[in-house]
Amino acid sequence: MGLFLGLGIAGIVLLAASLVFDGLLEGVFDGALDGLFDGWLSLPVAAGFVSMLGFTGVIVLGATGLGAGAATAVGALAGAGAGWATYRLSQALLRDGSGAAPRHGDLVGSTGTVVTAIPSGGYGEVMLRLAGQPVKYAATADGPLGRGAEVWVTAAPSSTSVSVRSVER
Repeated sequence: MGLFLGLGIAGIVLLAASLVFDGLLEGVFDGALDGLFDGWLSLPVAAGFVSMLGFTGVIVLGATGLGAGAATAVGALAGAGAGWATYRLSQALLRDGSGAAPRHGDLVGSTGTVVTAIPSGGYGEVMLRLAGQPVKYAATADGPLGRGAEVWVTAAPSSTSVSVRSVER
């Protein structure tokens, strides 16, 4: 039982190490196997297999009284299932394409507030929200705008400046 418990704990330690060293096993075997096990030799998959093998072996030995051979067989099946689930989850997370970084062009059409007065023909500062975060930008306007005025972004000529106009309510 101690061996199986040790394997379970080793799997958890390997999972913690995978946060730092993920891709190590794939890199070691990359040239030799030419992507044959692409993703299957990652540390999270190995950790899932080893920990499930160990903890399932402990449960089988303690609950059923079967021998170490049966505990190993059941643990290996459960470990294979955990490794497969880990692989599938990691592949699903890698395919998630909803995390596109915002660009300064996304500001056009948004509203904000003047934080430093904008003189006619000069620059001031406005506070806008980009991806839900407040960001201060240099701003120009056709006419002077005072501090606290609500503005609408008409253009984003650079990544640090915008052109605005006053919002009439």
